Amino acid sequence: MRQGRGHEWAREGREPVAVLLSPRPAVVAAARRAGARTVVVAPGPSVPSDREGAERRVRTDWRDHRHLVGAVGRIEAVRHGRAAVFGFDAAGALAAARANEELGLPGTPTAAVTALMDKAALRARSNTLHPGRPVSFARCGRAETLPFVATLIGYPCVIKPRAGADGEGVRLVHDEAGARAAAQGYPEVTDLLVEEYLEGPELTVAALSREGRHRVLGWSRRLTGPRLTATGHDLPVSLDPPTAQAVRAFVRAVLDLAGHHDGPSHTEVILTAHGPRLVEAHARPGSEEFSRLLRAAHGTDVLGLALAAGLGLPALGAPPAVAGGVRSPRAAYAGLRYVDFPPGLGPGGVRQGVTAARAVPGVVRVQLEIPVGATVLRAPTGGLHHAYVLATAPTAGALARTLDRAAGLMRPLDRDRRIRQPEGFA
Repeated sequence: MRQGRGHEWAREGREPVAVLLSPRPAVVAAARRAGARTVVVAPGPSVPSDREGAERRVRTDWRDHRHLVGAVGRIEAVRHGRAAVFGFDAAGALAAARANEELGLPGTPTAAVTALMDKAALRARSNTLHPGRPVSFARCGRAETLPFVATLIGYPCVIKPRAGADGEGVRLVHDEAGARAAAQGYPEVTDLLVEEYLEGPELTVAALSREGRHRVLGWSRRLTGPRLTATGHDLPVSLDPPTAQAVRAFVRAVLDLAGHHDGPSHTEVILTAHGPRLVEAHARPGSEEFSRLLRAAHGTDVLGLALAAGLGLPALGAPPAVAGGVRSPRAAYAGLRYVDFPPGLGPGGVRQGVTAARAVPGVVRVQLEIPVGATVLRAPTGGLHHAYVLATAPTAGALARTLDRAAGLMRPLDRDRRIRQPEGFA
């Protein structure tokens, strides 16, 4: 995060401006907690955060760099260096980095964002951290050669886009037949990474970096299904001190290798029999629900801390240090479960299930990611889900029962299903 003009006004007490690219309402709320004014930049006339107190809206397609710089450059706070641009998804993080560099504002450098996005280069770099047992991987430029490349790596293996995000296009294949089937789902000319399947518990780690110092804010146990799709998160995670220290050291080393010295990061790590191994990392916070989970569990405001740091504001009040997975002052146990609805589900089933789940004791939040009146027409892909439920409890057993009950209530009976429709949402 480049220091200088962007931080002088913070010390002088002048209120900074967070320029937010198509933010979720939670991001706007976090900017207010950090003590910043908010400007929302979005291509459409209305975004969800319009209902959440954004002070100003700029309508422009921020995915076009020239349009973004032109529109944001006219904002008075930007002209006087009292602002920074933030994007908290894959496209937004890159667009924000490029805009901040051109406008002379503080922020994560573009080079660091792109270094973390390149899974092949990052895998090669991270393998230098454990040369005695590197992760086998190979690039594949044509889908038709996937079975051959996968055979070289060995089964089972994982196929993923070299520059993908949020689980899109990731496939686990167990044999040559599976590799041939997977090849049908990619363009003929492509850019894929094929790597060995890593076995062990998976952690999702949130960190915040300033001037090359990486502070691990917390982590959760990431739960996955048979296709590697996330099914939920749990914490605390019981790790012995040496393993916890190894995770912190590994995440910090990965960020150093990528040149990520400032700003938030989101890293997924698998605890293999040979030590921590990288899944992927990004120069942005994790999903909104993951940030909500950490805040509900031990008060760590990932979004607010990232915005405050980016604007040079004093750090938000933080709870006592936690080891990423130790018991927290807010809740002994916390977790979330994703819920996906069957194709053909009508609005009645969705509405009733959400209402029932919210009434379960211990449930903190139930979030529906599709319109209440929609009919579900297809299964979600990658890291997308139809809904999630977040809960806290005094014991691990109570948490599991609460989440299972709430998630079960959101899964409708057959009578709520409708005729299957083409792909998309009605």
